[in-house]
Amino acid sequence: MDIDCLSAENSLPSDLISRVNKKIESSCVYDVAIESPLDFAKKLSLRTKNKVFLKREDLQPVFSFKLRGAYQKIATLSKEEKDLGIITASAGNHAQGVALAASKLGLQALIVMPQTTPSIKVDSVKNLGGTPILHGDSYDDAYDEARRLEKHHHMTFVHPYDDEEVMAGQGTIAKELLTQLSEIDYVFIPVGGGGLLGGMLSYLKTHAPHIKVIAVEVNDSACLYAALKAKKRVILPEVGIFADGVAVKQIGEKPFDIIEELLDDIILVDTDEICAAIKDIFEETRIIVEPAGALAVAGMKAYVKNYGIENKQLVCINCGANVNFDRITYISERALIGDKQEALFAVTIPEQKGSFLNFCEKIGKKFITEFNYRYSDPKNANIFVGIKLQEGQKEGLKKSLEEEFTLIDLTDNEMAKLHIRHMVGGISRISDEILYRFVFPEKPGALLKFLKQIGTHFNISLFHYRNNGSAFGRVLAGIQVPIEKRDTFILHMEQLGYIYHSETDNPAYKLFLK
Repeated sequence: MDIDCLSAENSLPSDLISRVNKKIESSCVYDVAIESPLDFAKKLSLRTKNKVFLKREDLQPVFSFKLRGAYQKIATLSKEEKDLGIITASAGNHAQGVALAASKLGLQALIVMPQTTPSIKVDSVKNLGGTPILHGDSYDDAYDEARRLEKHHHMTFVHPYDDEEVMAGQGTIAKELLTQLSEIDYVFIPVGGGGLLGGMLSYLKTHAPHIKVIAVEVNDSACLYAALKAKKRVILPEVGIFADGVAVKQIGEKPFDIIEELLDDIILVDTDEICAAIKDIFEETRIIVEPAGALAVAGMKAYVKNYGIENKQLVCINCGANVNFDRITYISERALIGDKQEALFAVTIPEQKGSFLNFCEKIGKKFITEFNYRYSDPKNANIFVGIKLQEGQKEGLKKSLEEEFTLIDLTDNEMAKLHIRHMVGGISRISDEILYRFVFPEKPGALLKFLKQIGTHFNISLFHYRNNGSAFGRVLAGIQVPIEKRDTFILHMEQLGYIYHSETDNPAYKLFLK
């Protein structure tokens, strides 16, 4: 998904852009940061018919570019501001950057993090010299608490992206690029709050205006895309949780001033495309980047395909590698789908001898990645099957199977991918059952809160929980609610305050569970 190209007729740099560029030129980030390598990606280059380069910010001391902006900001504070003490809010990479920067400068830093922050990141902040304070379920909760503490203790707040110095620190990446590669046609930059994009745009469009800069966002956290469409900053009602490094509800004010003026284009990608890009980067570098770290590669692949770009020099910013180990299973599950190399089908076959053999012969010599079945009907069998494919093979296979079987394509069915593939086990005939998918904050008491709010008023008839190492777990729940009590049930769900989606009409539910 993308929008039409923004104006290529960029105006002369504004005062803000000029100030950011001057700060980039005189930046002190190399007291703590390295000039990250620009690696040629041989496999991606062959696949995309371009020359692809990876800017390896995942190799920074805190495995993320965030160190640059944090140090630039803290190092340029006045003595009075430093003496007040440093405070910030972050769920990960910015927190580690601030902790290391403050420690390098001999300062104490308080870092407010959501209670849902994985212990690996909290421990990292401690090891880098910062003092973590756990508060709330989300970054927004932590941010509000940090601003409260800032005023209460008269401390100096370091914003993760909406700050000139922070943008300048991140913008040093652009300066490095222009010295590392003489010819660049496109640069793909991930977007969360916009600090990285704003800083890099300032420098690139001033010193190499011919370079096309493409912003990349996750489709369920696209605050910049929404702002560009509205021509003003907007607040998203909710954001996706997979790429937590860019899960921001509103683009920064200062970054947006620059982005709106200078950006060439923007493209959106989904979770599966990000997982495929993580796999691509691993195959190039043997490094597993975090979801946000693979965003630029995912966007580059989609953009090249959408616009038929060939024989160009493309740069992707690998912005971070702070991934929790237990997320790798989920990533590997989705990577093949993201590269259009796996299809998930629900297929109805006759419940009789030889049906499985007939079905497998119809598939041919393709690899079956998953096969789930349990007897539930004397006439027909519903099977959940994953099939490994080459890109472009799915439609032909579907047409072939549909000549003999009833088939539903579940490849883009989120509930099927998250839950059903792990649950196939028999049909329930429970009356008044409705199905909902929830997102739970990972903190003590979250499940208890759910059960008290829902389970004490209605019978829970199905429950499946998954966590993939993120700050949030995912729950699929079947709940018996008579029609006359549906309004009361919705009220209870609103009181929970969790993200939820109705799945009662999902075909995967009807085939395998209902």
